[in-house]
Amino acid sequence: MLRNRFTKLRRVAIAASVALLVGTLAGCAPNSGQLTELNIDYATYSVLSLVIKDQGWLEEELAAENVEVNWVFSSGSNKANEYLRSHTVDIATTGGAPAVQSRANGTPIKTILLTHATEGFAFAVDEDSSIESVSELAGQTIAATRGTDAYYFALQALELHGLSPEDLTFENLQHAEGRSLLETGVIDAWAGIDPILAAAELSGAQLIYENPNLISPIFLNANESFIEAHPETVQLVVDTYERAREWTLEHPVEATAIYAEASGIEMDVAELAFERLQFDIDPAPNAAELEPVLATIGGYMVDSGDVINQESYDEALATMYDLQFVQAATAE
Repeated sequence: MLRNRFTKLRRVAIAASVALLVGTLAGCAPNSGQLTELNIDYATYSVLSLVIKDQGWLEEELAAENVEVNWVFSSGSNKANEYLRSHTVDIATTGGAPAVQSRANGTPIKTILLTHATEGFAFAVDEDSSIESVSELAGQTIAATRGTDAYYFALQALELHGLSPEDLTFENLQHAEGRSLLETGVIDAWAGIDPILAAAELSGAQLIYENPNLISPIFLNANESFIEAHPETVQLVVDTYERAREWTLEHPVEATAIYAEASGIEMDVAELAFERLQFDIDPAPNAAELEPVLATIGGYMVDSGDVINQESYDEALATMYDLQFVQAATAE
């Protein structure tokens, strides 16, 4: 019954997309013409993408149209944005702030869906550490991976506690390296991200500060040229993500097993990390709700030179979302 509902919704959405497609035929998008392959990413930070890949739903739906599905692994938002920029993929998942950053710096992408929210970010210290709060990190050495959601989580957490990176020694380390150096005592604290954070916690690390309000949900993005040339395929992908969301909510044990296998982690780690994922969210981006945290992070990006200028970031944030597909997918 679930599949029949999504199929019906997709027919409605395809019909609604005809006007958009006709309106863009006068242009010549890079992806125009008969679609022969869909290039889409999957990532361990995007459980819905892992479920869709595992279940083979896109291959099943596109087989009759002779469209090949090519899955490309994204190890992080930076890689996903790189693939979108180079047209290696048509659709990819990223953190919210990295998506806006990419658009601000000239990559013409639009966010078409929110996949999930997460509480899987925290400042962690070693199990024997006497540090109990962020304010106690002054003069200490902390680690985070620059440009990631964990990094922007750390900057905001420090600021909320009256600190800046200049008040401590800030090491730019990859997530796994940060955990390793925390456990060996080389650094005093680490801004971690699941599932590596969950593994560290189960090994004894203490989480001294968590605040999900400092990060945005995960974004599903598509190249504008692909949206213009193939709106019916974009609708199919969004419908399939919504199918995966419902399946994951109904089959959490199976989804966790898929997550564990794809991530190469033990089930206890996967279970802890999975508990911090929130799939029961409104998948349609709400600009007013997302703006505060994304605007704050944008300020850090502008100050560091990671974004061209404030005007470009503001324009990107104001034009980031294309809601037509998620609205069709979730229509009653």
